[in-house]
Amino acid sequence: MLRRTGLEDYDTVWQRMRGFTAGRDADSKDEIWLLQHPPVYTLGLAGRDEHGPRTHNGIPLVRTDRGGQITYHGPGQWIAYTLLDLRRRKLGIRPLVRKLENAVIALLAGYGISACGRADAPGVYVGDAKIAALGLRVRNGCCYHGLSLNVDMDLTPFQVIDPCGYAGLRTTQLRDLGITDTFEQVGDHLTDCLLNELA
Repeated sequence: MLRRTGLEDYDTVWQRMRGFTAGRDADSKDEIWLLQHPPVYTLGLAGRDEHGPRTHNGIPLVRTDRGGQITYHGPGQWIAYTLLDLRRRKLGIRPLVRKLENAVIALLAGYGISACGRADAPGVYVGDAKIAALGLRVRNGCCYHGLSLNVDMDLTPFQVIDPCGYAGLRTTQLRDLGITDTFEQVGDHLTDCLLNELA
């Protein structure tokens, strides 16, 4: 089931994901939540303070329970939270990461953009610049959190952190790659690619 909402507070959605996952049973349907967040840094379970933010820019920092290091979310970035029963799907976390990466790679290929994942740093890259980040949490065989795709946003807040824990890692977005589709159109394509990979 797809739930596509608007601009939602990170902490509110995080707690809703946790509640949804805790309340699941064997018959609960999987869901994908597609939305945006107001500006926020999130620090995963493996996150270390030295990765930033290095200056105070008024953007809040939330220590969250997903995997990975630090990233930034803001308007103009699609967030796809994947609330899946991995046991029922007989799907491991690494294959799921590949599926999520492949969905973004397929979306970009549809625009004529060559992209790839990296074994050492989950996410999707165009050249040496990151365009999509991933972070997941598994509890009782079910996962939550998901991926973020930079579409048409202010990338400046990435400059005061080490995105995903990598100093100097560049970020990019669809707008800077010449894609003129609207944000909503990109959301439609992302949904199609995710549903295809997770079918």
